[in-house]
Amino acid sequence: MPRSKKYNEEEVLEKATQVFWRQGFEATTMQVLEKEMGINKFSIYASFGSKTELLSACLANYKKRLNKLLATIVEGGNNITAIKEYFYHFIAFSKENELGKGCFITNTANEFSGNPPKNIQNQLENYTNDVRNAFKKALISQKYGSDEEIDELADFLLISMFGFSTATKIFSESQLHLYIENLFNTINKDNTVNEIK
Repeated sequence: MPRSKKYNEEEVLEKATQVFWRQGFEATTMQVLEKEMGINKFSIYASFGSKTELLSACLANYKKRLNKLLATIVEGGNNITAIKEYFYHFIAFSKENELGKGCFITNTANEFSGNPPKNIQNQLENYTNDVRNAFKKALISQKYGSDEEIDELADFLLISMFGFSTATKIFSESQLHLYIENLFNTINKDNTVNEIK
């Protein structure tokens, strides 16, 4: 008869997510995971598989949280202003006390330098598509240019978001706020010019 687990898988997975998010994959040893998760490595392997499979489970766990953040775009009116607010919400989302952790997905993509395991690669691509689609839907809803212009702007915002997520680890809130204001002032100015043309 199999032994019952004396721990909650969701709770230990959240602890592992925080460790990987804060320290990265390579710097997180099994000893660190045992200590932070409060279970031994045999239990980790039994519940989640290898260290890479645990990372994959952590990314999926993180994505649930991020989906709630993306939902704020729709809740905020599904327009360019709501996307701007998403950038602001992300600052708080990426902080742990005063420590900026950036985006777990972006951190992982940077760490693997373009050569992640297939299951990790799929998650990174799915996340990227989700963010881009959320931006694109908001731009379509606001009729923010032609189809081609909307595609280009969605890509621009996505790339800006990835750079911004890294910036949250380093820069102050006032610097980050100024970046957001300048970014969206530029976008709105360019759109006004296009309308005049």
